[in-house]
Amino acid sequence: MEDIQIVDLYWARSETAITETADKYGRYCYSIAYGVLHDDGDSEECVNDTWMSAWGAMPDQRPAKLSPFLGRITRKLSLKRWERASAKKRGAGQVPLALDELSDCIPTDGDAERIADDITLTDALNRFLASLDSDKRKIFMRRYWYFSPVAEIAADFGISESRVKMTLLRCRKELKKHLEKEGVEP
Repeated sequence: MEDIQIVDLYWARSETAITETADKYGRYCYSIAYGVLHDDGDSEECVNDTWMSAWGAMPDQRPAKLSPFLGRITRKLSLKRWERASAKKRGAGQVPLALDELSDCIPTDGDAERIADDITLTDALNRFLASLDSDKRKIFMRRYWYFSPVAEIAADFGISESRVKMTLLRCRKELKKHLEKEGVEP
């Protein structure tokens, strides 16, 4: 089923919308949640929460493409769950490593949700990503959107871990310059 048809089902308040969304985007949303949480049960709960959040958000929004809309919801829910779970046990998984790598570039005040919703920062990041060549953009997104480990990225791209690390380092330096030029200070 096409995205526009699924959105129409949401707007008609048909429960079939959730079934169709789960069939088409379940694996995609699960991979985002699992990349953050590394736990099957928590990831499945976040995906189910994504469907309910989409159900609630749909009357106000009518996204043309569901994948970024659902991906953003899933990522936000997963990060919230990760923050709650890691409040007691700091430093587990790829999330703190990836966020720490970006700490010199992106302003933080400890509130990840505020950062994700900052329109100015989002626009600046989108322009930065558009300026990267395809491979650099994919490596950057795999690390900082999906929180994939460096070793996994290297294996998937058929390159060395040191090349992935160097690409990420150079991208972060370029990002910092870009954000400073855009007036977004760390």
